[in-house]
This record gives sequence, structure tokens and C-alpha cells, in this order.
Amino acid sequence: MRKNVQETSSPSMDISKASNFERYVFDLVGRDGARVRDLYRRLDNSGEFDLPRPDGEFVSGRSTHADRLRTIKQVYDRFGVMIDPHTADGVKVGLEHREPGVPLLCLETALPVKFSQTIREALGRDPERPKRLESLETLPQRFTVIERDPDAVRRYIEDHA
Repeated sequence: MRKNVQETSSPSMDISKASNFERYVFDLVGRDGARVRDLYRRLDNSGEFDLPRPDGEFVSGRSTHADRLRTIKQVYDRFGVMIDPHTADGVKVGLEHREPGVPLLCLETALPVKFSQTIREALGRDPERPKRLESLETLPQRFTVIERDPDAVRRYIEDHA
């Protein structure tokens, strides 16, 4: 398993073990946490593990920084919609695998404002900040340190939900 990751303009890809993929694996193995733990131990030891074939088709692809910039610009020029780098990755790869005559539906994964530098590079301007986020930095920060114990986390959630 590769431990080092390379920083990119699509930081959700800059991880060696994606939590959303782990949740997908959890569903594929019948929501069996012990099986997931075993698979990830195998991943640590050998760098791989096998999964049952999902019911639907699962494809993957590659998107570089240049691809991301081009896709952000193409989507903006064609539809007037500003997309973030993660969504650009999904659109780019989705279009590569799209069957002729089948519409492509791609859901936004983040706000463009979180990636101002990449948006500026792609479009030559900064994304607009949503009104609800304008004063975000001036709000107080709150956090609670909880011991590393599942029961403590569960109790905290139950007490504060």
C-alpha cells in the first residue's frame, strides 16, 4: 500500500484510504465490520484485496490537473455553471465512460469557493462566495475533545442530538 500521497488540486483524491470507499466496501460485504477490518489489514500487508462483484457496473478513470481545469472551463462555457475540482473529475471520467444516447448525471461534491485558486486558474476569476458563508470566519469556533472510545462518542452524540 502506498503510504505517501501527492498533493493535487483535487484534495479528496490525495488520500491513501478513502473513507467513502471504505463505506462502499462495508455495503458490498453485507455491512460486516469485521470483514472490512480484515480486508483493510490485508490491504496494509499486501497492498490489495478482492471484493465481490457489485450488482451495478463500476468503472474508474483518471483526471489530471490540466483535465480538471479544462473540464471546469468547458462546463462553465457550455452551461454557465461553475463546478469544483472534484466534480470536474467526476464529469471528465463520466463523459469518457458514458454510453451514446444515455444522459450523464453528475452531482456536485463541493462548493467552488473552497477551491478559489483552481477556479481562478481555470476561469480567470474567483468564485462568488455564497451569502450564508460570508461571515464564517468571524463566528466563534467550538469543539469538544472526546476520549478515543466508541462508547464515549456514542454517549456524546446521544446527549447532544
